[in-house]
Formats: sequence, structure tokens, C-alpha cells
Amino acid sequence: MSDSDSSGFVQYGIEDRPPFLTSLFLGVQHYLTMVGANIAVPLILAGVLGMPEELVPKFVGTFFVVSGIATLAQTHLGNRYPIVQGAPFSMLAPALAVVGVVKATNPAGPAWQAALLQLQGAIIVAALVEVVVGYFGVFGRIRRFISPVVIAPVIALIGLSLFNAPQVVTATQNWWLLGLTLLLIVLFSQYLNTRSRAFQLFPVLLGIVVAWVVAAALSVTGVYAQGAPGYVNLAQVTQVEPVLAITPLQWGTPKFSTAYVIGMLAGVAASMIESFGDYHAVARLSGVGAPSEKRINHGIGMEGLMNVFAGIMGTGGSTSYSENIGAIGLTGVASRYVVQIGAVVMLLVGFVGYFGQLIATIPDPIVGGLYIAMFGQIVAVGLSNLKYVDLDSSRNIFIVGIALFAGLAIPTYMANVGSADAFRQGLEGVAVVGPLLATRVVANTVYVIGSTGMAVGGLVAFFLDNTIQGTRAERGLEEWEESAERDEEFASVFDRFVGSD
Repeated sequence: MSDSDSSGFVQYGIEDRPPFLTSLFLGVQHYLTMVGANIAVPLILAGVLGMPEELVPKFVGTFFVVSGIATLAQTHLGNRYPIVQGAPFSMLAPALAVVGVVKATNPAGPAWQAALLQLQGAIIVAALVEVVVGYFGVFGRIRRFISPVVIAPVIALIGLSLFNAPQVVTATQNWWLLGLTLLLIVLFSQYLNTRSRAFQLFPVLLGIVVAWVVAAALSVTGVYAQGAPGYVNLAQVTQVEPVLAITPLQWGTPKFSTAYVIGMLAGVAASMIESFGDYHAVARLSGVGAPSEKRINHGIGMEGLMNVFAGIMGTGGSTSYSENIGAIGLTGVASRYVVQIGAVVMLLVGFVGYFGQLIATIPDPIVGGLYIAMFGQIVAVGLSNLKYVDLDSSRNIFIVGIALFAGLAIPTYMANVGSADAFRQGLEGVAVVGPLLATRVVANTVYVIGSTGMAVGGLVAFFLDNTIQGTRAERGLEEWEESAERDEEFASVFDRFVGSD
């Protein structure tokens, strides 16, 4: 019996292999859901670095190559869930801090290159710690202390993390184009899904393509002026090298500094917490039990290895992506094979300069409509875990409410503070504990984790759920563990190719 039998919603389960052509389009659809973020991170980094314009397409292409290889590694050798790997926002804050400090020291040679090499070194060493945490089972052991009361707000906050993204709430938003994109996705996935198999399987792809064609037509005819929200700049597609030479150590040999490594560890920690929530979300949407301790360990360990690889290639890291989990929720396509086909496509087109430029023409309002459709789905998936717990318990309601509020409020506060240095300076004036917390290492760590909603909400819920008295049945542990995956059900890379794990 295939995985699809385990859930009436799932069209293709984790082990299912749709026909190749269908898988090709489904795989591209998975990746189209995350191109906005996977382009945004390198563009933000390139801007802060001051990277020469002619190198930016190669920088973006490298992110796609790393994404493709990391996805193949995770789906083949890691946790084997159908999760796309891409550039993490959770590691962006410490990355920007590293770049800012290095550039302020007036380094010899091009400042952008010196900063990027220090960033690469920090990612590589911090990622090695992630490898140890994963493969030595440190992170997986925490699972026994985590109930649906903790998981529900963590997954919900993954979805809520982009409610205020510029692509959604910018003051100059093109609401007409955003609304069109959202309407098309809802129309194809919810109202017309029974009319055609294409609408059922490709609502996101169809929504993006139709909205982009409309925006491009309005741009060509002059309805949208250059620079206006929704404008599609077709001329920029050909203004790039057709083939990009992407190689390891292409920017030079990474540099290693202890202070930068420690700062990056905070980003890696936030990334691991986010991935932990992603694993539970994708399992639920795929119609299978919650991930076992063993699967979690192999997933985190592989993410660490791929972060080492990302550092060697010269990008900003790699982590599991919530965007394609939302696509599973909309389409019911949870096939590992589909994601692997999409990863191969992204790996190949990462070397094609025209592709990156073409994807970059997707206007922010279209990405915003995509975010609303997909991340709203993830919020609901998170809250659906509460079906295991006693919702008549004031204890559970209190914990979930506090965790959600803290997970939204504290990152907003950190964003208003503006930077890790500003946060550290503010701590210096706090009586008694201020000087103890105001060291650069501690302040950077608190700032990065505090800027990540799912990390804040998860830590708050974890502490309260394990310190406030409550029975296992009340917390939902008994029913949840009955449906959860057991360690022996997950065949790791060692089980499959070497022997016993």
C-alpha cells in the first residue's frame, strides 16, 4: 500500500513515483514556491557585501546549485522527507553582522571578498557543530520532551513568520496583482480541483504563470511603468552570461575567526529549531506519523553537512524550506521522487545565467500572493496538531497562547531594535544582569534566536509544557506517540548501504 492510502488528501505519497513528465512539472512547481526566498537571500547579501554587479548572477546561480545538491542529499541520504533545501533567513542576521564587522575593519583587497571569505569560514565551522548535534543524537533526544502543545505553535509560527513580509504588506503594494495571484491559486486548488487533474496537481504553477503573463503584458504595453510594483523587466533576462562557471572555493580560501563562528552558531541553532518544526509539518501533510528520533537526527546531521558544502561553495548556508511544505498542503503531492526531479532541474539551471534573471522578473506582488496561500496553510497545519491534546485544559490553552504571542512579539521587537550591536548596547544599561548579557557573543546569540519566531515560540512552549503540571494524556503525548514513527521504521543511509545503524 502506498503512502497516499494513509490520507485521503494526499495525491502522491512519499514513496510514490508519478510519471516522469508529470513529476518534472510537479518538481518545478515545488521549486517555484521558494524561488522568491532563494533569490532574496543572495541579493540581500550581495547588496550588503557591495559585490560587483557582474558577479551577482553567478552568486545567485550558486545558491540554486547548492539548493539542488542539498535537496538531493537530504532526500536520498538524510531524513528522506520531500523537503526542498534552500538559503536560510535564520542565518541571514548573523551573516549580515559578520559582513558589517569585517567591512568596518578596512580589510586588505576588495572588502566584499574579505567579508565573504570570513562568512564562509564561520558557516563551515558552525555547520560542523550541527553535524555533531545531528549524528550524535543530541537534537533527537529532545523529542521525548516535546508534545503537540509545543509542536503546534512552532509550526504555526513558521507560517506566521512571513505575514509581514515586504512582498505582502509594503505600502506601495500592487494589491490587484497580488489578489489575482491569490485568487488563481485558490480557484485552481479549491474550486476547480475536481474539474481537471491539472488544476488539482498544478494550482501553484498555473497561478504563478498566469499572473506573470498578465503582469508581463501590462508591462510591455506600458500600463505598468518601470520600477512600479508588478513591473516585469524582460530586457534584463538577456543581460547576463548564458553559462556560469560555478565551482568550489570560487571566491577564494575561507577565513576562520572564532568571534564570527560563535555568532553564526546562533543562526545554526535557530535553523535547527525551524527544521525540527518543518519535519513535523511535512510528516503531517504527507499523511504519515510524526518523525522518529532517528529520522530527526539524520535530517539535522545532513543539514550540517550541506551547510559545510554551502560554505565551501560560498553561499549563505542551507536549510529545510517551509515554502514547499505549503505546496504539499495545496496540492497533496508529497512524493520524494518529485522533489528530487525538481532538485536536478534547479541544479542544472543554476549554471544557466538566463534562468536566474528570468526567475528574478517574477514581481513581488505575485510572490506575496503565493505567500498568503501557502503560509496560511502551514499555520492551519500547525494548529491541527492540537487535536491530540485536551483543549478543555486551561493549561494547554495558556501555553499555546503565550508561545504564539511571544513568537510574534519578540521578533518584532528585535526588528525594531535593528541590529545585534544596537541590542547589545541597549543591554549595557540594564541593571545587574545587563553587563553580563552585553558581551558580543551572548548578545548576538540572543538577538539571532530572538529574531526567529519559531525559535522563540518553541523555547517558550517547551519550557512551560515541561514545567507546568499536566498529565501525558492532557498534553496529547499518549495519542500522538501511538501514531508517531518508530526508529526501526526509518531506514537511514547506513542501514541501506552499510548495515545496522
